[in-house]
Amino acid sequence: MRAVFTGIVEELGEIVAIEEFNDAARLTVRGPLVTAGAARGDSIAINGVCLTVTGFADGTFSADVISETLSRSSLGALATGSPVNLERPMRLDDRLGGHIVQGHVDGTGTILARQPGDVVRISVPERLSRYVVEKGSIAIDGISLTISALGTGPDPGTHWIEVSLIPETLGRTTMGSKQPGDTVNLEVDMIAKYVERLLGAERPQR
Repeated sequence: MRAVFTGIVEELGEIVAIEEFNDAARLTVRGPLVTAGAARGDSIAINGVCLTVTGFADGTFSADVISETLSRSSLGALATGSPVNLERPMRLDDRLGGHIVQGHVDGTGTILARQPGDVVRISVPERLSRYVVEKGSIAIDGISLTISALGTGPDPGTHWIEVSLIPETLGRTTMGSKQPGDTVNLEVDMIAKYVERLLGAERPQR
């Protein structure tokens, strides 16, 4: 069974080391809470990306990131000292506090503006725009958030969403420090993708 998450960040961790290889990287992350009780092979989401624990010691864990993940997410832009959102997989007996998040990033967006009242506007790739709806759910850097508004422009083919952040989210996640121009990971609601697939599939012959 694949790991699933809820988008409720457990801990604000920190990148303590990065090893770069030809087409991959190894991250070492400080996260005493999510590391407690961790074992090799466990899953932990880093900024919404589900990664496998390859080692751990003294409140840190390591995870390898392949080229596909680096190209489809913002993990390649991390540096030593970068804060990251951390979440362990949901257990079968857990409450679903956010929404079902797979940890499979669909693409990246850019912070366009921070407005009064802690409203953040984020660009959305055109290919993902059909999956977002007002009052729907989206995972931004692994944080389960509700879309408060959406729109297009000013340039042709550009799309954006807005999310409103409460003080708890600002204080416990990376969204408290994100600024215009920063890149974030986006995972749209998986239900929307399944519905599209089912509606577009050829009806079986009877």
